[in-house]
Amino acid sequence: MSLEKIELDIKGLYLLKNSWHSDNRGGFVKIYNRSAFENTSISIDIKELYYSYSQKDVIRGMHFQLPPFEVSKLVSVIRGSILDVVIDLRKNSPTYKMVESVEIRENRNSLLVPKGCAHGFRSLEDDTIVFYQQSDLYSKEHDSGILWDSFGFDWQLDKPILSDRDLSLPKLKDFQTPFNY
Repeated sequence: MSLEKIELDIKGLYLLKNSWHSDNRGGFVKIYNRSAFENTSISIDIKELYYSYSQKDVIRGMHFQLPPFEVSKLVSVIRGSILDVVIDLRKNSPTYKMVESVEIRENRNSLLVPKGCAHGFRSLEDDTIVFYQQSDLYSKEHDSGILWDSFGFDWQLDKPILSDRDLSLPKLKDFQTPFNY
């Protein structure tokens, strides 16, 4: 498997071109291969896998885990499409508090989100399935986030669908970051 990585503006944030093959039966997608990642100087030790299922206009985020349980995430879309959004929360990072977004469509690309960044997305289609691979296990005590509309990003949406939890997260201006670059 060869891996094409595209470095985005936030330091350590990469868009990865998935290995994708199709024929008259359907398709086959390889999202992760340790050797291919290592050959492109990307390191992620995957310890937990999960997925979410969302209807159109659902916003999930902006999530992260606090130290010492911070995580890198490899995010892929199995069905549908998303507008994926990342905020760099790492003090001393040259891209500190930068916000970056990228559209990810079914099976085509994955996004590698580094530790110390908040991650969220808007589902662009009904029945969208997002698959996450994380570098550490979920820790409820370290689970945190930033309020989805507190950092100046235009989600291009009038009536988002959000969880009560996501609506109760602190604003970016009120968040004291524990992350370092």
